[in-house]
Amino acid sequence: MSARLLRRVLQEREAAPLDTDVADDDQPAEDEASPPRSSARNLFDLLDDGNGDGDEEDKEEDETEIIQALSYTEQKHSVQKKANVVPETNKKSKKKKKKSKAEPSSTKSKDAQSLDSILEAIENNPIQQRSYQSDRAAGKEIETNEATHGASCVLAIDPRHLKGENEMRRIFGSKVVDSFENQRNMPSSSRQVRGARRVVHNPRKTLLVSPPSYWPPWDKSISMDLLEMKNGLNYFRYTYDPSVSHVQELFEAAKAANDLNAIAAILGKYPYHPESLLTFAELFKYSGEHQSSADAVEKCLFALECAWHPLFSPLQGNYQLKFSHDTNKPLFTALFSHMKNLDRRGCHRSALEVCKFLLSLDSDDPKGALFCIDYFALRSQQYKWLEQFAEEYQCDNSLWLFPNFSFSLAIARFYLERDAASECSDDADKSTSLDLMKQALMLHPMVLRKIVDKAPLKDSSWTQILRNVFFGSAKPGSPSLEHMINIYVERHYIMWRFPELQNLLKEAALLVIESLKQDNREAQDWACLRKEAFSSEKNEYSHLLVSDFSDTTPSLPPEELRPFMVGPGMVHEMPPVEQEAGPERLRAPREVAGRNPAVVFLESLLPWVDYGDNHHDANNDNDDD
Repeated sequence: MSARLLRRVLQEREAAPLDTDVADDDQPAEDEASPPRSSARNLFDLLDDGNGDGDEEDKEEDETEIIQALSYTEQKHSVQKKANVVPETNKKSKKKKKKSKAEPSSTKSKDAQSLDSILEAIENNPIQQRSYQSDRAAGKEIETNEATHGASCVLAIDPRHLKGENEMRRIFGSKVVDSFENQRNMPSSSRQVRGARRVVHNPRKTLLVSPPSYWPPWDKSISMDLLEMKNGLNYFRYTYDPSVSHVQELFEAAKAANDLNAIAAILGKYPYHPESLLTFAELFKYSGEHQSSADAVEKCLFALECAWHPLFSPLQGNYQLKFSHDTNKPLFTALFSHMKNLDRRGCHRSALEVCKFLLSLDSDDPKGALFCIDYFALRSQQYKWLEQFAEEYQCDNSLWLFPNFSFSLAIARFYLERDAASECSDDADKSTSLDLMKQALMLHPMVLRKIVDKAPLKDSSWTQILRNVFFGSAKPGSPSLEHMINIYVERHYIMWRFPELQNLLKEAALLVIESLKQDNREAQDWACLRKEAFSSEKNEYSHLLVSDFSDTTPSLPPEELRPFMVGPGMVHEMPPVEQEAGPERLRAPREVAGRNPAVVFLESLLPWVDYGDNHHDANNDNDDD
């Protein structure tokens, strides 16, 4: 049946008028060369041809007819090409010019007709229709499996909200953002040498950042390798190219000598070295140049994303990059800094998506993404997602026992109740926001005093509440819990400046005091639960600095930072590896005479800074000279 179907389709193609504008005197020659044409038939008649396909002789005849038809079409196309190349008379050439003018429209109509006829024939063919339906059902099954897998993964990343520029366009409009980006890119044109040709470069598109046109092309100095596949997860690790392996040695030597000129020289030759970019990002941040710091972080993320393995995709969630590998650490540091920069710009939803990505990289959470993901969910008004995350995310302890989640879940329930009241909906099966806030205060009473001091809450009623023994003399009970409370207050204190949340907290605190007057054993039960949940005698989160979760950035005086800043003209050629890694460079002492004592003290805390033992002798020698 398929052979007969193919033969009839070929005959219908040949039956279509190919030369509509050819003169009548050319038609006899064309008719002699053409086989007898079949009359136009209804395509639904093809259904009646399925009964005579039993004999092998018919199949052989069909195959021979198909071969003859194909050979004929090839011959005819070759004859037409030769006729178009070598015209015989002027009359024919004029007619062929007319034909060429009318050829595009006629070709489009013929292609559309032939495509429609083939689709109708396939739809009316029961065998092919059944195969098409089976393929379609299989495709639907695959799509449903992917949809259920994506819905079950609470850390699924939405690529539409990954970039801060997209969120700023939704907030301020495209015109405002485009004008800001144009002003941002204007200094890049001034860097061009006058009279030199400007190189046009179109950087590759990435998920995390939008690279500007003045960035150099990616140098492919780093790549990502697949280590193993275990329990449905792919484990990856970044590796440096062997040709640039010495660059890391240069950076370690420059860092040990506290030589920013050498690090600037590394970036002059290798502009996408991740650790050098992150070093200058920190330098710009402490000098108050936040935009330059954000640019350095985005440049680092661009290089790291370009090096991703083909099997690595943030949208799938089946990956792990362990922080224990040194080459993976720049990605964690860059994502954490990028997340804070997005929050500073007001792009809370983008910061939430980046925080999801950071948390999904390593299940051990080395950067403490769990202590700020609830904050970004509240700021971006993702209240339902926060409740779903607290229920589905797998952790050693239940998330509602953590100080940040115990209070954030109450805040999320408060706003969901307010939205439900306006929409006339009811969630009777869930605890109210007042009950959740009361439980949070019973579990972590120490948080109330720290919030009142940090926010600050200046109402006189808070003084009366803190005089209660339960809140006034509350203790954390373990170093880990105290550190977590300090991180929570530093990160979330700004949420308690909203009047509606202050009223909720005050009402819950008064209910706690009233309930304790009636039954004091409830406080002991919550204390036992707190001690059981956080039973460690050492601080398990000591690697997380409270200052890393703060909105304020410490800055140093400009006169002290000026010697560390490197201008464009100071970037020199890369010295040999032997000169950079020499022992005299590693132990280069720093001068302390005439400097700010506070800066010297902060600098002395760095492990790679060495002031030497004989700088006083050197000063005496200079005085004698």
